[in-house]
Parts: sequence; C-alpha cells; structure tokens
Amino acid sequence: MESIAWVTGADRGLGFSLCKILLAQGWTVLAGQYMPDWLELKELAQDFPGKLALIPLDVTSNDSTRSAMQVASTRGDHLDLLINNAGVNSPTNHSSIREGLDYPEMHRLYDTNSLGPLRVVESFLPLLDRGSLKRLCFVSSEAGSIGRMSRTAWFSYCMSKAALNMGVKILFNALRPEGYTFRVYHPGWMKSYMGGSKNTRADLDLDEAAAFALSFFLKARADEDKLSLIDYRGDEWPW
Repeated sequence: MESIAWVTGADRGLGFSLCKILLAQGWTVLAGQYMPDWLELKELAQDFPGKLALIPLDVTSNDSTRSAMQVASTRGDHLDLLINNAGVNSPTNHSSIREGLDYPEMHRLYDTNSLGPLRVVESFLPLLDRGSLKRLCFVSSEAGSIGRMSRTAWFSYCMSKAALNMGVKILFNALRPEGYTFRVYHPGWMKSYMGGSKNTRADLDLDEAAAFALSFFLKARADEDKLSLIDYRGDEWPW
C-alpha cells in the first residue's frame, strides 16, 4: 500500500519544502493549494508525475476542506500522514494594548491558525481512519507557549497558536485511544513568507527547516502517550 501524505499551506515556504522532501522519499503527496497563481507547485508536479496532486484548499472554509477531502479520496482510499502547516501572521501584531488592537485581524488569524487545522482533521478523518500510520502533525510555534511567553504584544499570533495547542490536546484525548499519534512542532525562525514577503533575515533555510520537521514528524517516539511541543533542536517547550 502506497504511503500518502496531505500537506496544507503547500504553495510556498515550509509547506512547499515539506512536499519536495516527501516526494524525494517516495511518498505520494496531496498538496493543499491556496494560491493557484504561485507556480512552484505546478512545476514540482511536473517533476513527479502521478505522485503530487494539487488540491484547492482554504482552511477557513468548511466547504473547502470537505471538497478537498472528496478530491483526495479520488486519489487514494487512505491517508497516512496529515501535516497541518497552513498559517498566517499579521503586520499589526506589534500593536500594544495602549495603541489599540486590530480585532478583525485577530479573528482572521484565529480562523486560520486555530480553527483551520480542526476543519482539516474533521474533514479528513474518514481517510485517516483507513491509513496505516495515523499520524497527525501540527506546525505550532514558541509563540503559543504560555509558560515561556515574554512578549508584551503579538496578541493575535500568540493567542492563535496557544488556541491551536489546546485544540490539539483535545484531539489527542479523543483520538490517541484509537491509535492516532501526534506531533506538535515549533519550526524555528525560517526564511518564510509569513509576513507576506520572504524573510531573508531569519535563521533557517526552508529546505533545512523542512528536513528538521520531517525527521520529527516521521520518527517513532518512545512515549506516544505523551503530547509534547518540540522545537527543531529537539527541545521540549512548556505549554
């Protein structure tokens, strides 16, 4: 049985690099595509004919996630690995409580970063139930760690990632007894497009960051009954 992975936010950044490495390792990859005008995924599909499927996906839409699952089900009868990578940041993050907060923008981040992964898991459970690995992976952030939080702003991003972590914990409580395994990951400061344009000042190249991430996502853990937030160095963060 072929190994099938589903990656959200696959157009560029970490998601695109995750797709590249999975394909090179022999996986069949279903790529959630949000920006059809961004050409890199189409070019990658030409390099791996029959192994990479581009599926329209907007994680803020119930209809979109359900439609994506229906399309995915035509490419295979199961799903082994789900990587919830899609996420957004905001230029208004730096506003302090005294400067005034952008509440509509906070709602946008919460809808994408916190609720989006839940929509994807809910929609794709029928395929995941038939998979052999049953591995659910979530790209979170150190920004969601309440125990180590020192910022005085960044309300929208930090709160959305903390909410994501809580959502994963509830999923863990429900699905771990059914044989599902979980990975919650802080990928580090990457040269990604989270701010809209590529951040060239960051520490990690995207392919390097994706290699670190997949090493964690695919490796078996000694204690699968413990849910942990792990960073790219292998260090555990407090919730």
